[in-house]
Amino acid sequence: MAEQEKPRIDPVNCSVARSLAVVGERWSLLIVREALDGASRFGDFRTRLGIASNLLSTRLDSLVAAGVLRRVPYQEPGDRQRFEYQLTEKGLDLRPTLMALLEWGDKYLADEQGPPIIVRHGPDGDSGDLCDEPVTMVLECAAGHTHLPPDAVYRAPGPGARFLPT
Repeated sequence: MAEQEKPRIDPVNCSVARSLAVVGERWSLLIVREALDGASRFGDFRTRLGIASNLLSTRLDSLVAAGVLRRVPYQEPGDRQRFEYQLTEKGLDLRPTLMALLEWGDKYLADEQGPPIIVRHGPDGDSGDLCDEPVTMVLECAAGHTHLPPDAVYRAPGPGARFLPT
């Protein structure tokens, strides 16, 4: 008797695809990177990224619509009202994604001299202690196991899984 085929999860119902719909365009993640580094005004983003104004405007609008950034009005004396762009919780939660992309890029795409940026552990909240050691991404399961090799991780159906008809 043939082994019964496992039900296949519908690939359209996918959090990776949904995430890429929000931040999968190159400029979107670069805008988030700059916001994580303190940029908040249109001119800051345009100068730091060298992006065309119309493209930047479109990307900022889409990140605001997706809830990654929020527009906050401000006004310089004698000037018209403008907006700053601040990361929401959803935007701040993209930091590990950018860290993972940075590590991958450093491993496979860095110049001979090495990576252009090293992310370090800064001062801790209340204590103010500065560790200054490099920060790395670590996969960890709920039981606390770390440094999981790729073949020790698999995708399993979650509560929102939809299956393809067999």
